[in-house]
Amino acid sequence: MGVPLIQQYRVGRYILGQKLKRAERYPLVLMLEPLFRCNLACAGCGKIDYPSEILDKRLSFEDCMGAIDECGAPIVSIAGGEPLIHKEMPQIVRGYIERKKFVYLCTNALLLDRSMDDYEPSPYLTFSVHLDGNRDRHDASVCREGVFDKCVEVIRKALDRGFRVTVNCTLFQNEAADEVAEFMDAMMALGVEGVTISPGYWYERAPRQDVFLKRVGSKQLFRKIFELGRGRKWRFNQSSLYLDFLAGNQTYHCTPWGNPTRNVFGWQKPCYLLVGEGYASTFSELLEATEWDKYGTGVNPKCADCMVHSGYEATAVNDTVTNPFKALKVFLRGPRTTGDMAPEVPFHYEDEPTAKPRLVAETKATASCSTQRVA
Repeated sequence: MGVPLIQQYRVGRYILGQKLKRAERYPLVLMLEPLFRCNLACAGCGKIDYPSEILDKRLSFEDCMGAIDECGAPIVSIAGGEPLIHKEMPQIVRGYIERKKFVYLCTNALLLDRSMDDYEPSPYLTFSVHLDGNRDRHDASVCREGVFDKCVEVIRKALDRGFRVTVNCTLFQNEAADEVAEFMDAMMALGVEGVTISPGYWYERAPRQDVFLKRVGSKQLFRKIFELGRGRKWRFNQSSLYLDFLAGNQTYHCTPWGNPTRNVFGWQKPCYLLVGEGYASTFSELLEATEWDKYGTGVNPKCADCMVHSGYEATAVNDTVTNPFKALKVFLRGPRTTGDMAPEVPFHYEDEPTAKPRLVAETKATASCSTQRVA
């Protein structure tokens, strides 16, 4: 089990409360991006090529507390950029814990060794360390040698000190299922609480556009991975039905309001994966002013290949609450890895020319790893 029972209980109680209130849209995880600045320049990152005046912006402690007070989500995922660059991050984390929110502090771990003393172990705090596979795969992904070994060293230190630690793994093109299986075995041996795994989604601002998985390829890859994982007791920090969706066994629409994003520009429409769609000044405005029916797989070509947990985990969690016996069956048996896949949602694009961004992303000339670095 990759998610502690107390967290499952609190989140389940929250969802049932929303359903009893007949809430049509409600958040599950606040995606907080208090800065875009980072000390790495990963090939698939959609944040690092903003101009310096944007990279130097920060959300204040008051901004961060206001965001969770506005939306009320039970979980906060603090990303970026690299959150540990933010000087107020210890205060921000403490503020969320005082509000009894489960905090996932996402980090590449390069600064965690020297900043770990700023935090205390808590059932409400998890260090979510970015690792995109084994040593060679991860170091190639982040465009710097030695990062994987540093991450493993820091994870061991955090675990020894009693911190909750998970690993966040994004899979890209040319992944080999047996290598991913070896990586999962290594993470279980390391002792992390669980692994959050997801296929990469193409960012229009990413330095590399040839690295992202497409939808059918993602499902085939995950079926191979889950087949190799039978009996190996892997722990995922995700719902069983989301994993079943990755294996092509569930037909889901995304739930973008389930993981709303607050960053240096405001509340991002419709989700953190799409840029250029506008921002709202308040969470209420985000819910009311966003034209939700214009987004999602089958509706918007920009969303065509997306299977990322930030859009679909909330859908799977809602399905779990609605159909607990189906979820239990998948949990006990694991995702099905043979047979027909569930049908895709129908694709209906009102304006075919809007598909150009996706086509450009698939054919754009390959760029090399960015050289941007921050000490």
